[in-house]
Parts: sequence; C-alpha cells; structure tokens
Amino acid sequence: MKLFDLHGRAAIVTGGNGGIGRGLALAFAQAGADVCIAARSKSKLDSTAAEIEALGANCLSIECDVNELEDLKRTLELTKERFGACHILVNNAGIAQQALPQDLTDEQWDRVIDTNLTSVFRFSRTVFPTFRDQGGGKIINIGSEYSLFGSAFVPGYSASKGGVIQLTKSLAVAWADVNIQVNAIIPGWITSEMTDPVKENVEMFQAIVSRTPAGRFGEPEELGGAGIFLASAASDFVTGQSIVVDGGYSVS
Repeated sequence: MKLFDLHGRAAIVTGGNGGIGRGLALAFAQAGADVCIAARSKSKLDSTAAEIEALGANCLSIECDVNELEDLKRTLELTKERFGACHILVNNAGIAQQALPQDLTDEQWDRVIDTNLTSVFRFSRTVFPTFRDQGGGKIINIGSEYSLFGSAFVPGYSASKGGVIQLTKSLAVAWADVNIQVNAIIPGWITSEMTDPVKENVEMFQAIVSRTPAGRFGEPEELGGAGIFLASAASDFVTGQSIVVDGGYSVS
C-alpha cells in the first residue's frame, strides 16, 4: 500500500470546498496528504477544512477565484509556505451555464470557457516551474461525461470539458520529460450542488438512472480511489489518460 501513501505530499484542490472537490480533498487527507482547498465561498471553505482536520490532516483554506491569475499564484505560494512544497494540483473548479447554443451570450460563453478550461491551463502553467525544479509532480484535471458527449442545453460546458481532456493530453506530452504526470478524471452523474437541479427534473433524472448500469447517481467520495491513484506513486508511469468514474453510464 506504500504506492498509494500520500504522507509527506501536499495537494491543492480548486473548488475543494464542495462536491467532487471536497470528496477528493477528504480522500487525499485520509491517504496522509496535507491539503489546500481553494475556492470562493469562505463559509464552505471553513466547514470543509474542519472535516479535513478532523481526519488528523493538515489543511489550508484559501479564498481563490480561479479566473484571477494573481489568486492562483498566491494559492501556490501560500501552500508552499505552509507545507514546504506542493506536489499535487487538482483543477476541479467549474461552472455550467444552461442555454441553447443560439441563446448563449458571448459573456456566458466566455465565463464558462475561462472558468472551466483557461483556468486549468493557467494554474498548470503556474505550478510547472515548481514541479519541474523539485523533480516532478501530479496534475489531475476534472472532466465530465460531456467531455465525451455533446449537449444541446450546456454547449459551453461541453466544449470546455472536451477541451480539458485535450489539454490534459497536451500537457502530458509536453512535461513527461520532467516527470510531471498529467491525467484526468471523468466523473459521471455525481450528487452535488451542480446536479441538484437535474435531480429535481424527474423525467431527466429517471432517464439518467435508467441508463446507468449501477442504477444511481454516484457520491463525491466515490472518486477518491481514482484521485489517490493519480496523485500517488502508483501512477508514475501513467500520463495523458482519462479515468471514467460513472457507474457504467458512458458504456451502456
């Protein structure tokens, strides 16, 4: 099990105060990592930090807008100052804007692409010198089922998440020679604030559940295993890959 041990490692998780980000942050803490959760809501940051610390792990919570480059730089520097290093970056923060393509404004499109895709590039570029100089690091990007499928009602989200997967591959190829592994997790339908409106749409909810072989939505904590694998020494020869965690939805 030493392959999966994260003791002595420090991780940053954007959007780490709720949903999938919270699930991954808690998993890293259980595996022994020091964890920085970076997000906008202070109240949610405080509550998640308390959960992490209750596991006996060290936690740093930082108010951070991933669309602000200075916030990304500050988050990295504070993490290194608190924990002495940074070894793992999870680009999880994301938003969705529901509208048909013909109704989506330029401003709505730009906000989704900036938050879901451009911020992934910027934060990865920001951590690159640190990872290179220390001899390696792990970047985990969070995709979506809509990385694989088109969507009429969240076209910007689908485009951004498709871009995340291609960016993951590109960074993996570019940085393999300095021992930086860049991979992605593609979650299925996971219980979170983002998917709560879907659960309220009875017809859509039933359609998703009936298509999913597991017969249910997943829980954020169920991404923890994939996250620990990609953050640990167990995945040192794995890069540019996407692990789908969806109860079979994408293959049914």
